[in-house]
Amino acid sequence: MTTPPPVSTLARLLPRLYRGGQAYVGVEATLSGLTAAQAVTVPNGVPHSVAGLLAHINWWNRWMLDIIETGAPVPYPKHANETWPAAKAEDWDTLKTEFYDLLSRIDGHAARPDLQNPVNHDETIGELLADFALHTAHHFGQIIVVRQLIHAWPPPGGGDTW
Repeated sequence: MTTPPPVSTLARLLPRLYRGGQAYVGVEATLSGLTAAQAVTVPNGVPHSVAGLLAHINWWNRWMLDIIETGAPVPYPKHANETWPAAKAEDWDTLKTEFYDLLSRIDGHAARPDLQNPVNHDETIGELLADFALHTAHHFGQIIVVRQLIHAWPPPGGGDTW
């Protein structure tokens, strides 16, 4: 009987960080029950809607995954506004589908044996995976605040309360 190789702590932790549900409300719960009209609402004093934040998350997650999967370095955008695509109400379902598709692509990379290999200039695969998780978590915190400001929180399954 062959013993499977041990799974690294990073390989176990990263998928949880991508999705939440342990350290913070899960991404599925955070996006659930939000209408397209709510998703594009920009509250007073806040620069982005939920849909705008998700479009930005998708932009960077796609950028990082393309680098990880092709191994080809890609220059950073010249301006931050290039990473904030417009998000309209009719885009809401597509934005969510793309987000979940990107998440499904990332899972297998967390257990790669070459996480320390440089892939984008000086960045390693592991660093890009960590950036993917941290950037997603950062903006999902903002999504929760936007939902609170538009009175669309907690989601139908509940927030992080007990």
